[in-house]
Amino acid sequence: MSKNENNIPQVPGVPGVEPAPLEEPTSPRPPLPPKADQSGPETVTPTGAKTGAPKTSNAQQGEYLTTAHGVRLGNSEETLKAGSRGPLLLQDHHFREKISHFDHERIPERVVHARGSGAHGTFRSYGTASKISQAGLFAKDKETPVFVRFSTVLGFRGSGDLARDTRGFATKFYTDEGNWDLVGNNMPVFFIQDPIKFPDVVHAAKPQPDREIPQAQSAHDTFWDFVSLHTEAQHHTLWNMSDRGIPRSFRMMEGFGVHTFRLIAEGGKTVLVKFHWKPRLGVHSVTWEEAQLVNGTDPDFHRRDLADAIEAGAFPQWELGVQVFEDTEDQMFQGIDLLDPTKFVPEELAPVEPVGIMTLDKNPTNFFAETEQVAFNPGNLVPGIDVTNDPLLQGRLFSYLDTQITRLGGPNWNQLPINRAHAPINDMLRDGMHQSAVHGGVAPYRPNSLDGGNPFETPADAHPFIDYPESVSASVKERKRPQTFDDHFSQLRMFWLSLSEVEREHTAQAYAFELGKCWDENIRARQLRHLASIDPDLGRNVATMLGLPEPEPSVKPADDIKPSAAITQVGKTWPTEGRQIGIVVGPDVDVAALKNLIIAVDESDMVPLVIAPTGGEVGDGIVAQRTYLTARSIEFDAVLVASNAAPSDDAHHGFDGKAAAAGPEGLDPRVALLLQEVWRQAKALVPGDRATMC
Repeated sequence: MSKNENNIPQVPGVPGVEPAPLEEPTSPRPPLPPKADQSGPETVTPTGAKTGAPKTSNAQQGEYLTTAHGVRLGNSEETLKAGSRGPLLLQDHHFREKISHFDHERIPERVVHARGSGAHGTFRSYGTASKISQAGLFAKDKETPVFVRFSTVLGFRGSGDLARDTRGFATKFYTDEGNWDLVGNNMPVFFIQDPIKFPDVVHAAKPQPDREIPQAQSAHDTFWDFVSLHTEAQHHTLWNMSDRGIPRSFRMMEGFGVHTFRLIAEGGKTVLVKFHWKPRLGVHSVTWEEAQLVNGTDPDFHRRDLADAIEAGAFPQWELGVQVFEDTEDQMFQGIDLLDPTKFVPEELAPVEPVGIMTLDKNPTNFFAETEQVAFNPGNLVPGIDVTNDPLLQGRLFSYLDTQITRLGGPNWNQLPINRAHAPINDMLRDGMHQSAVHGGVAPYRPNSLDGGNPFETPADAHPFIDYPESVSASVKERKRPQTFDDHFSQLRMFWLSLSEVEREHTAQAYAFELGKCWDENIRARQLRHLASIDPDLGRNVATMLGLPEPEPSVKPADDIKPSAAITQVGKTWPTEGRQIGIVVGPDVDVAALKNLIIAVDESDMVPLVIAPTGGEVGDGIVAQRTYLTARSIEFDAVLVASNAAPSDDAHHGFDGKAAAAGPEGLDPRVALLLQEVWRQAKALVPGDRATMC
């Protein structure tokens, strides 16, 4: 982290590039630059030409307030009226422009994945994938700019970050050959096998349409009614009910491409692959208690965590890996249908082979222009990467393109700065809403002679996109799915057996909580039969918590299932970069020892946050970032107690309800509550002298 003038680490979260003065500035000056941790989209034209202009050229310009047409304004405090107490005049073009634009500032939010956070970064290839794909981004040491958007699925834009939910993990690679979008999730399977069911599962999971509650939750009747009747959804639901549904951070979350893709090498040889993102910090989750506290005290928890980590220089990283399979006619692998999006391939059967590393090192300069307007499409492919006949993937190829036209106001959404390709564009697409390219020529068609024949089709030696000539067996037109899609429970049992004991307890509690929120007892009983099909103990334990009889399984639990060690989050050691360390101090703290402690935490690439009785300076330039009033356990990965924390003057439940917490005499009750929560959440807690010796 950066240091202040007293050599104290500057914690992230500073709102501006320079401190705000006490009085309103009156001397004209140009717009301030973005903060050091921020970056905007590359400055390329709508047709992919690099302009060489600074990224700030897309931002506001000049020292003075203007209209949207560049006319300088001398007054933006009052409307134009007929006398100071008279009616407003229609002549007031400035007011009409300002209020009209404000009235149209919002755009439709995404139907799913509305709540998101994003960051810029770079993908560096190891070169290992160049043997199986001719895609240029896989050349050894090739660096490709990326923008990543993480998201929840169910909640609206303003919902909390730590709802129990699947997380989106969508990456836009700005390659030299055009944009490639890898649009995945933090879980390797999906609720449905056929895209015709996508509206059904979303309608079931969204808030119930009569009252539009609950928000950002699956704990309601319509969701469990659907998944208990549509058993192919049980696998994804189990992942959601596990600790994977409440991740600690986007930085500590796996990503999966979900579907099977086809890679094409030079010479035309093909393989099938599944894409994986492996976080360098490991996979971690929070407890359910933490998740509920987070959504009440800091609903922007994941968004803040990602931005703060980047600002602090703890740049999150993921390795991109592939599971590689022979491209056989049946597209099966050891009994697993690779075209079934409700199945995954255990890493013990097909190891994940690393092909490159992604580092996110810049926050967006403007959330709306970048994170909100970025648009992904699984059909954005580059030469050497192709799709398979996974039916859900095939449906997404249409749906993602279609939804952007509504959400972003027309067919030219790809010309928005964050969506622009960093490769030459000559697509013959013309006009439409929000067209920002100024196309030349008179012949946007092929063939033509009036524009000299341009654009020309790309010959094979100039690296065009390859539509792989896959054989299609003789068949009939029918609404039917293959028999290999029929097994809905074997992999669920494998997942369950792969969890540690504490993870199983958490999963059972999650089922009991969610089903306990359902009003209809028949829906609960129906779902319990499926839990018994996963494991009799799971069905029995959840039934006990719900006060219902032990269920009979809907199908006999599968035998001879081998667990997968890659599934459990327990028992591994990971780096601690970017972890937040709370340091509790009282009025009698040894400032010199505290300063040494803060520096030691910072030099360990973690973020020290001082928790003091009140805000302001603690001493020697050390400022309290949190107070007994504002601090809560959920934002700390560990807590150090650097001195006695006697009750402060505002330790009264009339001022702060937390002050009513029980605790030992002589300790501020809010600090007692903080330490109790940290203990329950199984986080590191370092008391007294041991903290100052760290």
